[in-house]
Amino acid sequence: MPRERSYTLTVRYAETDAQGVVHHANYLIWFEEGRSEFLRQMGMNYSDIERAGFFVVVAHAEINYRAPAFYEDRVTVTTSIEKAHRRLLEFAYRAVNQDGVLLAEGRTVHVVIGKDRRPTSLPEEWLEKLGGLNR
Repeated sequence: MPRERSYTLTVRYAETDAQGVVHHANYLIWFEEGRSEFLRQMGMNYSDIERAGFFVVVAHAEINYRAPAFYEDRVTVTTSIEKAHRRLLEFAYRAVNQDGVLLAEGRTVHVVIGKDRRPTSLPEEWLEKLGGLNR
């Protein structure tokens, strides 16, 4: 099963500054949507995970900016899962414009917690949906 999924967005005016350049903070939002879309495409909605009493919280985020994105660019965010442990997930991201120019790349590390806000383990069947990686 492929461990990589993509989605494409059009840069909105509200995501840019006065020069029409995307504000750097928007990449984290795009990466979050990429992560949500990745899970949906793997048959795991975030809302279902939360209803089951599990929360996947960001413990670390990093972004390397390579080129600017502009208003109305078409940006494809590709998300891959790098690690899937019982209590830890790591995702990697690449944002590329319609011309194939790499705009940004990054990664996020997440800790799985329960309703009591303490670290807990994801169910085995969910890890298997993620490709049974690095357990």
